[in-house]
Amino acid sequence: MKGKMEIVCNQCGAIVSKYRNPSPTTDIIIEIEEGIVLINRKNPPYGWALPGGFIDYGEKAEHAAIREAREETGLEIEITGLLGVYSDPERDPRGHTLSVVFVAKGFGNPTPADDAIDLIVVSPEDLPGQIAFDHAKIIEDYCMTRKCRI
Repeated sequence: MKGKMEIVCNQCGAIVSKYRNPSPTTDIIIEIEEGIVLINRKNPPYGWALPGGFIDYGEKAEHAAIREAREETGLEIEITGLLGVYSDPERDPRGHTLSVVFVAKGFGNPTPADDAIDLIVVSPEDLPGQIAFDHAKIIEDYCMTRKCRI
């Protein structure tokens, strides 16, 4: 079974099964007047990506989205909707993640920080090359709901 490991119990010495579950993450499509915000990642996997990151234990996905937007872009956001949940085991080369993807309005002056070495505001119809993760698919899905021309 994928994700199942057998380990020795440190208390009784019995062999027990331990399951590795997907890590919960969030990604945010931040809309500002000119388009959507993409960050250029300074850590692998490299490329342009939607702002986002891991949801901390005990943290609501919505709060993680607000925190990640602030940390990576300097923007305050207002969540306006849920685009969907993306769970393909191959979506993140670092391991199986499950991402809750929000759509939000951004307020302020976007500035790259934290995991972002650069930041652009771009039309979803005119994406730069090398999009990280499955974010090109997520933006395509977003455009289907917004009637973008891709």
